[in-house]
Amino acid sequence: MLIRPAQPDDALHIARVHVRAWQVGYRRLLPGDYLARLDPRERAQRYDFANQDLQRPKTVVVEEDGIIRGFATTSPARDADTPDSGELCALYVDPDAWGRGLGTALLSAARLRLVEQGYRHAMLWLLAGNQRAERLYCADGWAPDGQARTESMRGVTVDEVRYRRSLLV
Repeated sequence: MLIRPAQPDDALHIARVHVRAWQVGYRRLLPGDYLARLDPRERAQRYDFANQDLQRPKTVVVEEDGIIRGFATTSPARDADTPDSGELCALYVDPDAWGRGLGTALLSAARLRLVEQGYRHAMLWLLAGNQRAERLYCADGWAPDGQARTESMRGVTVDEVRYRRSLLV
């Protein structure tokens, strides 16, 4: 297993993992027609892995045998009430690689990145009902902080719960 920073040439590979993870992981949480319309080529256009601005999201990937199996993206927290926090914006592993510790490794790498950037706390938004991810985060010391929101993503309304954890050792 190799964890490394994402490169511009990784965009389509990461997008394929992203879409597949949504299509399998959110199968019972989001409408099937919405998931079926997800397009890795379209999603890859949204990524900017060349930008070096520390205030912009940064992504690391996990590879096995040269194949990208997952990724994690961190950034400064976007919520105004979490000024001392970094944010885990995304963490996805290809469903074919679930259960092999890649998510745990990515989560550890994401936390380390946030610590290196000087953050004392971390937060993330979790799709309500995503029990698989909830187990992963809770095992890593994350807990709901009482905040929830409803978001609209391309015509689909989702409920999310905010989780937080200390990054202090």
